[in-house]
Amino acid sequence: MSRLLQLRPDDWAPLLSTEDYAEAYLEESWGTSLHFEDSRTEEIASGADVGAGLRYLRRSSGPSGFETRHGSQNGLDPAAALQLAKRLQGPALGGRAKPLAAPARAVHPVTIRPEEIGLEVKTKLLEDVDRALRSEFPLIRQVSLTYAERRKAFWVFTNDGGSRYEERVATLFVADVTAEKDGILQTGHEVLGGMKGWELIQEHDPFRLARGAASRAVAKLEAPAAKAGEMPVVLAASAGGTFVHEAIGHSLEADHVQEGTSPAYVGKVGKVVAPENLSIIDDPTLPFQRGSFVVDDEGTPARPTAVVQNGVLREYLHDRITATKDGHAPNGHARRESFRHRPIPRMSNLYIAPGSDDPAKILAELDRGLYVTRMGGGQVNTATGEFVFEVDEGFWVEGGKLKHRVRDANLLGVGPETLKSIDRLGWDIGWGIGTCGKDGQGVPVSDGQPTLRIPRMLVGGRHD
Repeated sequence: MSRLLQLRPDDWAPLLSTEDYAEAYLEESWGTSLHFEDSRTEEIASGADVGAGLRYLRRSSGPSGFETRHGSQNGLDPAAALQLAKRLQGPALGGRAKPLAAPARAVHPVTIRPEEIGLEVKTKLLEDVDRALRSEFPLIRQVSLTYAERRKAFWVFTNDGGSRYEERVATLFVADVTAEKDGILQTGHEVLGGMKGWELIQEHDPFRLARGAASRAVAKLEAPAAKAGEMPVVLAASAGGTFVHEAIGHSLEADHVQEGTSPAYVGKVGKVVAPENLSIIDDPTLPFQRGSFVVDDEGTPARPTAVVQNGVLREYLHDRITATKDGHAPNGHARRESFRHRPIPRMSNLYIAPGSDDPAKILAELDRGLYVTRMGGGQVNTATGEFVFEVDEGFWVEGGKLKHRVRDANLLGVGPETLKSIDRLGWDIGWGIGTCGKDGQGVPVSDGQPTLRIPRMLVGGRHD
């Protein structure tokens, strides 16, 4: 049990005795990670972290509409936290403190707590996967494997009466493989993760996942480089949601919109921004997904948010500050990396909702173009909407048939324009996971999409 539940709420109430908005975020986390490379364990890291973050908001004439004061401390000493509060708030802190109730509690279900599995079992798993890949794939030159587990508990309470506690357990397995032949290097990547314990490893075969990464890396060695140019592109559901996350998702975070760094969607609520049959939802309530939570890091209850519904922009992803500035309630998308960071609007599990088209027919209708089954990394400039994505696995298609595999392909475009051009949506859906970076903070996310077709897209590759 987390020591947070042993704290006395009345000891922390004086920190909130101010007419301004006040918030205390108490956190305790435990984690272990193993990194295996060059057929040996490169790093084992294990430890705990505990501390408190205090935040005070005061109305101001600044761009955000608020003056924000945030500070943090290691440990859970309420007396030290009160001194921090006084430094942050000065004379504004004082008066009769509102009593705090015991927090509403939410604990994500876990079948096997990962800390109950010995370190030797986890180390042997990585050793065995490495040995299997090197024996089965002679062209493999490097295998990089990571296993990580984290348990995090937090208690957030506010001077408007909020008091919430949540405990999350997450497990992660990552395989990166490099193959080489005649001086050509190609890579393959697989990742497994979610809001589960060791049962995640038991339910999904890490050997199969790692072999998938290795086989793609080796297969690309014999593949021709992708043709460069503008062409139809079909993204399979198996490609995951890198496209929706990078090309669209960041641009719908309300702070980007309000700061003017996402101009394509400024003032577009209620306007058509996508085809009529397309909806985009961010849903932190999905069971076991890597980006899921019960309450956000301001204590707002999580709920599905349809940012785009039937082609119409309905709302942005908000925290308390951006929602207040827009004149409505927060919608549960305030997230922070830890107690040392202030909460900001973030995605959780963002996906394009499935459509009604048969995925097989979408491919069959592709006369000449690129079929992408795995996406690599990507990045976007929210000010312009321009994005670029790596293709981890793709195929050249002619007459609706896979002609051959390609390598070294990139997808380039402008998010809002590309979104509007999608003309086919499959009834399937696939997911990808990752750690999303923004303003120096990383948070776990998932993203998904159905099979979809983009009639004209710029592909980076070989110029004939």
